[in-house]
This record gives sequence, structure tokens and C-alpha cells, in this order.
Amino acid sequence: MKEGIHPSYEATKIHCACGFEVETRSTKKGISVEICSNCHPFFTGKQKLVDTAGRVEKFRRKYGNRES
Repeated sequence: MKEGIHPSYEATKIHCACGFEVETRSTKKGISVEICSNCHPFFTGKQKLVDTAGRVEKFRRKYGNRES
């Protein structure tokens, strides 16, 4: 490898909007994110299905709870 052409790989902190911090290594200093695994609805179990067109109900009426 050539000397002096690669960015420095240093310890840095990732800051989430919810206040959660993770220490990692990166070429960037101080990374800010809006959402992390601590506050994301998928990982917290608070995710809701939004069905505005009634597609889920239509599928259930058409196919029901069929057993294989």
C-alpha cells in the first residue's frame, strides 16, 4: 500500500436523535443518525401495519386460513 493516501481510521461515536450513543471506528468523526436499532419500530416491536386500501382484509376473505 502507498503511504499517505488513505484516510485515518479512528475511534468515533455515533449519536442517535433518541440519545443513544455507540462507539465504533470510522474515517468520519462524529456521526449523527435520526433513527437507530434502539428506537426503530421494527426492532422495538411497536411497528404497526398500515392498510389504507383494505388489501389485507381482501386477501384474508379470498384465501382465509387455509391449511396445506
